[in-house]
Amino acid sequence: MSNAILITGSNGQLGTVLRTSLQQKYGKDKVIASDLRPSPNYDGIFETLDATNEEDLATIIKKYGIKEIYHLAAILSANGEKNPLASWNVNMMAFLNVLEASRLNGVEKIFYPSSIAVFGESAALENTPNDTFLDPLTAYGISKSAGEMWANYYFHKYDLDVRSLRYPGVIGYQSIPGGGTTDYAVEIYHSAVKEEAFNCFLKEDETLPMIFMEDAIRATIELMEAPREKIKIRTSYNLAGASFSPKEVAASIKEIYPRFEIIYAPDHRQEIAAKWPNSIDDSAARNDWGWQAEYDLKKMTATMIEKLRR
Repeated sequence: MSNAILITGSNGQLGTVLRTSLQQKYGKDKVIASDLRPSPNYDGIFETLDATNEEDLATIIKKYGIKEIYHLAAILSANGEKNPLASWNVNMMAFLNVLEASRLNGVEKIFYPSSIAVFGESAALENTPNDTFLDPLTAYGISKSAGEMWANYYFHKYDLDVRSLRYPGVIGYQSIPGGGTTDYAVEIYHSAVKEEAFNCFLKEDETLPMIFMEDAIRATIELMEAPREKIKIRTSYNLAGASFSPKEVAASIKEIYPRFEIIYAPDHRQEIAAKWPNSIDDSAARNDWGWQAEYDLKKMTATMIEKLRR
């Protein structure tokens, strides 16, 4: 096998959808999914891999002739705050291993997922620009902003084609949320379909940027397929879908479930969310490689409820 694609952290919220999308596009024999433990429902080639182990990573790259890596393995924001040093070690060591193993073993292209968590108190809360000072206040955000700098470094020093997106909160029906601060916007739909009251860990008016899973996956693949000369930013591109608050999601759900009830009980995740942008300026992605979101809140809600009902 040659010219294969490797996905690390493929059992996560994004990975479970991305691996299927890549299989449909390039064929099952070209996509190698990997994670810490096997995925029982996955139909394809799977390798058990701890991405912090550079030797095992290099072995898989050589075994399959990997030319592209989608590096998704990471500890997310809310879980990262429970053990900041573990979050830093996993997130940074895994990415540095991917960069080094790629440089030494002929990998041509790498995708690195960054996040709106890279923005801190210095960033404008409204329409946060792509090019702004990064002073994140979570372990996850610190690791993601450092990762952006390493991506830029490996591109300029070794000509390694690393590409990145700063994801907002990702909303999808395909898997269970994995410990992110924006995950209320997935859990709320599960409660609605079960006709249960939803306990929200954010304030009712805490507006955050979100993106629907289909848009996030399409953006990822479009970025990776764009001609090299169109990729002008080698830290990370802002990515936007729609911005809304828990109160607005609840209102959109009540159009379908009029008796839906939401209870607000802000916890430690509210402190994280308050420091993140309310909306994102993704004009650089739109101008450089033609990005355009398709889902607004109404379309997200209708699709989430329809799919979860099934």
